[in-house]
Amino acid sequence: MLKEKNRLIRKFQQFTDFSITVISFLLAYIVRDHTDLPKLNPLGDYLFLLYIILPLWAVLLYQNRAYSSIRTSSFLDTVWPVIRAAATGGFIVMAVLYVFKLEYISRALVLLFISINAALLSLSRAFVYFFTRLVRKKGYNYRTILIVGTGERAQAFAGVIGEHREWGINVIGFISLGDEAQRDGIKIIGRLDELVDIITAIQVDEVAFVVPMEWLARIEESVLVCEKVGIKASVAADFYPLTIATTTLEELRGWPLLTFNPIQRMEEAMVFKRAIDIAISVIMLLIASPLFIASLIAVRLTSKGPVFFRQQRCGLNGRRFNLLKFRTMVIDADEKKARLQHLNEVSGPVFKMRNDPRVTFAGRFLRRYSLDEFPQFINVLKGDMSVVGPRPPLPLEVEKYDIWQRRRLSVKPGITCLWQVNGRNSVSFDEWMRLDLEYIDNWSWGLDMKIVLKTIPAVFRGTGS
Repeated sequence: MLKEKNRLIRKFQQFTDFSITVISFLLAYIVRDHTDLPKLNPLGDYLFLLYIILPLWAVLLYQNRAYSSIRTSSFLDTVWPVIRAAATGGFIVMAVLYVFKLEYISRALVLLFISINAALLSLSRAFVYFFTRLVRKKGYNYRTILIVGTGERAQAFAGVIGEHREWGINVIGFISLGDEAQRDGIKIIGRLDELVDIITAIQVDEVAFVVPMEWLARIEESVLVCEKVGIKASVAADFYPLTIATTTLEELRGWPLLTFNPIQRMEEAMVFKRAIDIAISVIMLLIASPLFIASLIAVRLTSKGPVFFRQQRCGLNGRRFNLLKFRTMVIDADEKKARLQHLNEVSGPVFKMRNDPRVTFAGRFLRRYSLDEFPQFINVLKGDMSVVGPRPPLPLEVEKYDIWQRRRLSVKPGITCLWQVNGRNSVSFDEWMRLDLEYIDNWSWGLDMKIVLKTIPAVFRGTGS
């Protein structure tokens, strides 16, 4: 019954979002057509865009978890998914218009649509957010929960619920693990061996087991009883003092796995990020092909050796791959590196030298404006790298990493990241590692977009090379 109710609510939300998106497009057309800008074509010439927008928005809203329960969510967590979905969708639509050269489609129309759509979707989520909280504070639409355990963790768990009446969760009482009949400040309504009688005698929506780790085997029968009765059972999984990893329950062919993730592994988001990487790489390789050819010729004419430099690097979780660059050094650069090691200008297991004598004449120009890294869009197409992510290190550098520094390998490496837009060679090795971990811990579509936008002026200025 509850599943059917939740499914019905989700379908209604999806229908509402579908309607809002169509209305947003029509409003954007009306507003744009009444400006001082050149008149638009008839509305019918633009309606085909809805065949792109509606399924795209459906996917983006779903993968941004816009239909997850908001009972315990903050206002920002409720509104942000729809804003992020609209912004990402707008970026994709703009890219499609550019790639297919649909010049007659007004960019102002698209920007208006994105703005109106994000605003209306946010307003609809805000209305639901505040209305449901008002209803729950008045005692309606609540869920009852029974807590198994009477220790400090169980009391702290109940305390968090008590601080948020807007969640609409009422703690009925506590179940003791032994013969304890009462304890100051908490309401004990029975013992664990009486659980089946308690949950069949009173109205209970959920049973939360907040017990010591050594009790996990002893609560098995009680959890199975909840399953038989049809009541949701939850087990508090704060077993270890983790500071970074998030705890999730996954399944592998019927095997439930309690997983501790040190990074945000949102599979749908990663799949979509891969699609964005491919689109950006194709666009860059097409529009900048004259620059690509000019760089190729410059390398060929100013020094002997191959045009491309291939170097083994470490990617996701240490996977080895060949990084592509335009060659900017003499062909025996690796042999000469040992003689220059004492001139290294950065700390840690990396080598950086501002006036490196191994760099060729053309190489200095290519490095200054990061043109030597342009072939890495081919690595992105192959799937070895992403557009945004920590720079891929050398295997010898990884061997010298401290254990905490290896976590930067937990995501796919990229062409640009926070380090690139914060000074590169002027940043110490430890600060470089800190920036990479900051990116991993705070990843979002907005952060990726911010880094890309900051990278563009940094490349044109030629700073930090």
